Amino acid sequence: MRPKFALLDTPLIERILAEAFQLINDLGVRVAPYVEDLLRAAGITVKDGVAHIPEPLARTALQSVPREFHLYDRNGRPAVHYGGSDVHFDPGSSCLNILDPETQQPRPAMTPDLVRLVEVAEMLPQFAAQSTAMVCNDVPPEIGDWYRLLLVLWYSEKPVVTGAFSAHSLRTLIDLLAIESGGRGALRQRPRAIFDVCPSPPLNWSEFASQNLVDLARAGIPAEIVSMPLAGATAPVTLAGSVVQHAAECISGITIHQLAQPGAPIVWGAAPAIFDMRSGKTPMGAIETAMLDVACAEVGKYLGLPTHAYMVAGDGRVVDAQGEMESGMSAMLGALAGINMISGAGMLDFLACHSIEKLVIDAEAIASAQRLIEGIEPRGESLATAMFAQTGLAGDFLKLKETRALFRQEQHFPSSVVDRGLPNMNGPTAGILERAKQRVEELLSTYERHTLAPELEEEMIAFAEREAQKCGLESLTAILDPDCGRQVGVTK
Repeated sequence: MRPKFALLDTPLIERILAEAFQLINDLGVRVAPYVEDLLRAAGITVKDGVAHIPEPLARTALQSVPREFHLYDRNGRPAVHYGGSDVHFDPGSSCLNILDPETQQPRPAMTPDLVRLVEVAEMLPQFAAQSTAMVCNDVPPEIGDWYRLLLVLWYSEKPVVTGAFSAHSLRTLIDLLAIESGGRGALRQRPRAIFDVCPSPPLNWSEFASQNLVDLARAGIPAEIVSMPLAGATAPVTLAGSVVQHAAECISGITIHQLAQPGAPIVWGAAPAIFDMRSGKTPMGAIETAMLDVACAEVGKYLGLPTHAYMVAGDGRVVDAQGEMESGMSAMLGALAGINMISGAGMLDFLACHSIEKLVIDAEAIASAQRLIEGIEPRGESLATAMFAQTGLAGDFLKLKETRALFRQEQHFPSSVVDRGLPNMNGPTAGILERAKQRVEELLSTYERHTLAPELEEEMIAFAEREAQKCGLESLTAILDPDCGRQVGVTK
């Protein structure tokens, strides 16, 4: 039996969907001129930039979405399964800042910081995918999108959760992925990346987001809608009301996407939050935010769609007990809810900052969550009586061959980040932050980059230098430096 967690019953999910369909038909959804002709051709009324999407057409679009698909690693092997109740994790994305490992203060993220994070995540089996986790502040903003994807592809073999900040950069990102995959046909057949696409709450598909949906659908590259209702500010204050808005934004986005290319892969994703009425902040570590994530995913699962959520993030500004309490709690809830991809590990300060030390601590919480959803299995012909027949009331189970044969299947063994040892009698015992720092260095010392085929590496470098020269950057030699990820805090 696999343990599960749910917040909504079927009547409430159906009520949420009924109101979501009502919203996109009666009130409508603001759309960009880029998709107006596409919508009108399908019989949708568009007036003054607002599309009124009838329920039957929206339901047809939902039915054409694939119920499952895979992301592939660099070697063309399926590595992430979207669909059913499979659960995967990846680091959070797009941070401007990194928590400096020495000062424990935030500072602008640089190329060595992203490389360092990618190398650490590559060594952690808890992360099935990488992310374009940081914006590199040491390169011009015009190349930031494809530059960070290039770094991830260069240093990782895992699939990538990414995104574009403009319609133009999306085309460049797709071109880069096609080079690494061996062509657009190969990329379509074995997608290496999935792209987050975000509507603007409430109920607004901007020019940039609309074009992303259409271009990704036609390229056959998976899209992940990341709807972001903010309960009490840009969404109804009630959790159920925010879930309605989330459903309306997802359904309308899926309709646009499927009209562009029926059957293209897309994910019912979410990054909701509550609006803290005391501070004006958006606490990603709040229990209500985790509840919104779970509830939004439940609606997607009811429709049979692949799911995503933003969880495992903390709101504190340092790596401390608060952040790990928030992150561990949401990792457990997301896993129990069976959400296919859970993004956000490593992030703190309301998603404004990344910490590699927090990433390795979060990996331990994720490992525990993964063990939890494995559940309890009966092993052997009897549960306990056969072992008691051997030990009697003496209870010396350590001597049994069953103990030696089964303990690794039954127990999860955490890394040294988790303190299960004897107390240090010769001085103070290292705290979890110090243990996390040591773990980071241990992972970096064992990381080894696996090269691509020489002709592909040459083509990727030529592509990157050509694109960089368009904005006046002479070279990108940093990615060729095998010690790039060890240069903590180094800038150009």
